[in-house]
Amino acid sequence: MQQDFPTDPSSYCQSCGACCGYSANWPRFSVESDEELAAIPEALVNARQSGMRCEGDRCSALQGEIGKATACGIYAVRPEVCRTCMPGDAECAMARRKFGLPVIVSA
Repeated sequence: MQQDFPTDPSSYCQSCGACCGYSANWPRFSVESDEELAAIPEALVNARQSGMRCEGDRCSALQGEIGKATACGIYAVRPEVCRTCMPGDAECAMARRKFGLPVIVSA
């Protein structure tokens, strides 16, 4: 099942959160500067310092219930991988399918 974008596609993210619960390997660090990494609370960084700490597959910064209402607890300083996942892209579709949510397509 596919779903059209609402007027503001970012509203999907606030009612979804699937990408933040898809895989413990997804919220990884890649191109962040030392300053950007230092802005992320240490308690939310994994033991290897390679990405976000997860509880199972769920990022520890994710607040709320996937598919209902979610928010990122560190939105302003979230890793680059979190910034590049966009509503309706391949990663979004993959994550939404895992949680049985409809895939988003642009109209």
